[in-house]
Amino acid sequence: MDSAELRRVFGAFPSGVTAVAALVDGVPVGLAASSFTSVSLDPPLVSVCIGRTSSTWPRLRRSARLGVSVLSAHQAHLGRQLSGRGDRFAGVTWRATRGGEILLDGACAWLECSVEREIPAGDHDIALLRVHALDADRDTPPLVFHRSAFARLHAA
Repeated sequence: MDSAELRRVFGAFPSGVTAVAALVDGVPVGLAASSFTSVSLDPPLVSVCIGRTSSTWPRLRRSARLGVSVLSAHQAHLGRQLSGRGDRFAGVTWRATRGGEILLDGACAWLECSVEREIPAGDHDIALLRVHALDADRDTPPLVFHRSAFARLHAA
């Protein structure tokens, strides 16, 4: 199959945008992921898919705990920044938990997780994450990734 056509069709399905981040050797490390989804209520599990070419994931994976921040509608700039090169945390306000998870200020939801398992899946790995703590701001709308661009939800 043509990869451009796959990307076009896969992009027809909107998703949220997350920041997966932690302190690694005292330094913030993170990436943006739109392939985040809930998996199980009991036990509490979520997943995120990471490209095998990622140079960030091997570093981030060294942390025992990972923070997952669901980006809010006004944080498209963070989605781009955390996907790029250079200092991904320049100008970003965040807090670290006792476990070393990094949670971004202004996100609409937060999860504190640990890697339960990694599953090879084509050119990606599925990271199955166990949720240890979480919270959400119901009044803050999420950022949406749709057709290879950031968007906002609109009331029907």
